[in-house]
Amino acid sequence: MKDRLRQQIGDALQTCFNNGALHSGVVPDVQIEIPGNPEHGDFASNLAMTMARAEKKSPRQIAEALVEALDDCDFLSKVEIAGPGFINFTLAPGCWYEVLDEITVKGKAYGLSQVGEGQKVQVEFVSANPTGPLHIGHGRGAATGDAVASVLQAAGYEVQREYYINDAGNQMRTLGLSLLLRYRQVCGEQVEFPDDCYQGDYILDLAKEIHGAEGTRYLELDENEAIKFLGCFGGDRILAGIRDDLEAFGITFDRWYSEQGLFDRDEVSAGLKVLKEKGLSYEKDGAVWFRTTDFGDDKDRVLVRSNGETTYFASDVAYHLEKFSRGFDTVIDVLGADHHGYVQRMKAVVNGLGRNPDDLQVILVQLVSLLREGEPVAMSTRSGEFVTLREVVDEVGKDACRFIFLLRRADSQLDFDLELAKRQSNDNPVYYVQYAHARVCSICRTAEEQGVVTLERESLDLSCLTLAEELALAKHLARYPETVINAAQNREPHRVVYFLQELAAQFHSYYNRQRVLVDDPATTQARLYLVKGVRTVLANALNLLGVDAPERM
Repeated sequence: MKDRLRQQIGDALQTCFNNGALHSGVVPDVQIEIPGNPEHGDFASNLAMTMARAEKKSPRQIAEALVEALDDCDFLSKVEIAGPGFINFTLAPGCWYEVLDEITVKGKAYGLSQVGEGQKVQVEFVSANPTGPLHIGHGRGAATGDAVASVLQAAGYEVQREYYINDAGNQMRTLGLSLLLRYRQVCGEQVEFPDDCYQGDYILDLAKEIHGAEGTRYLELDENEAIKFLGCFGGDRILAGIRDDLEAFGITFDRWYSEQGLFDRDEVSAGLKVLKEKGLSYEKDGAVWFRTTDFGDDKDRVLVRSNGETTYFASDVAYHLEKFSRGFDTVIDVLGADHHGYVQRMKAVVNGLGRNPDDLQVILVQLVSLLREGEPVAMSTRSGEFVTLREVVDEVGKDACRFIFLLRRADSQLDFDLELAKRQSNDNPVYYVQYAHARVCSICRTAEEQGVVTLERESLDLSCLTLAEELALAKHLARYPETVINAAQNREPHRVVYFLQELAAQFHSYYNRQRVLVDDPATTQARLYLVKGVRTVLANALNLLGVDAPERM
């Protein structure tokens, strides 16, 4: 609708130039917004104010000329000037109902666009160390990253989903040591288990599995050899579990990228060489440092410690060098809130390598507070210090998990109430939305049972849709494509959730006040056409978020 209105305004401007009401001939970019107060119309523009200098007239004079030129436009039912020169537009109801035709024709494609065509984007998310199962914080990051990727794809971007496996460094040795100590315990040895080892019962389970398959043979190995082997074994098994948990959560990746692979291919060394050649690194106190302060960081960062060990930062540098070498226009990292210090230093890397630092975007996902009937949930005994994603998915289901994780902006904290997520009531946000879809499906089944034959479009009389609730539904449906575009461009999939909640609320209110199948056949057909449009958009938006659209509940 905005594009159509923009065209009408452009035609009015040309009319004003032709009849001498305006003289500059300058056609600015026409900005159109949705007023905060619905009483101010469907759309508003400050065009007259932006043209004042070129026209050497007051904004109100310009607005009056434009309004006069729009006087005979059937597309508009009302055009008003507000304040010093804002123009408020109210569209004719029939224009809004045209969106139902578009929804019917496009079906599952309604809401898709090509605004991002030709732009290649990578979204890296989850990327949890393969040292333990995923917790609910990882789950929120997973839902966010996957939804960001989905809205980008819907807006026409070429998207790759990637998981970065942190399978190199001290955490893998700690995993191997943890497994070895538990293995020795299973073999009957009295072993003290340090606090800095991985505490969860999953470590003991893996140790029992190893003992069941191999007996005591690993007791005979050199300790360092045993730690290395068990670290690799445990990492592989845990990673397999992570893959399974993510698939149960409805998430798959285009690529799984190993940090160890960076070392195996000498890409970390190559990355350090690039930094040195560009004068971006220096040696001090036996260590190698990156000049991140040259690019706005609060301090320089260590790349290689004085003992010769590379830091995680060095791996991150090499990894992002490799990312951009694949031709991505934008790289998006979805990380936990504890990585806030990571942002500036990595943007410094990107900047130092000659790219726009905005080519790297970081979404920080805040913590999730798990509740049960409003009370904090006790920690899981299975995982040691956290509640696993799989535990929550098994209890409340994939749909509830994904939807609730996306209820808020990623950078805001989130309360997740397990009992609320299972409740079949309007208090449960995902149930409320899914039930709207199921209700429309029920209406359509009832219509079929009553022998209501769906008419061809040319036989429908949409002028029967006279109620304010019907017009409000059509207007909301019309705004879905723009919602998807805004969600993609701002990397904010929660905008789609907000859209869904409002659409569901409008539909439920309409359903509770009005019958769709009435005695008048023409009204019945028009209302069926409307609610089928609601059903299509509900399904499209839910599927975009990785949430099912059930036909029965």
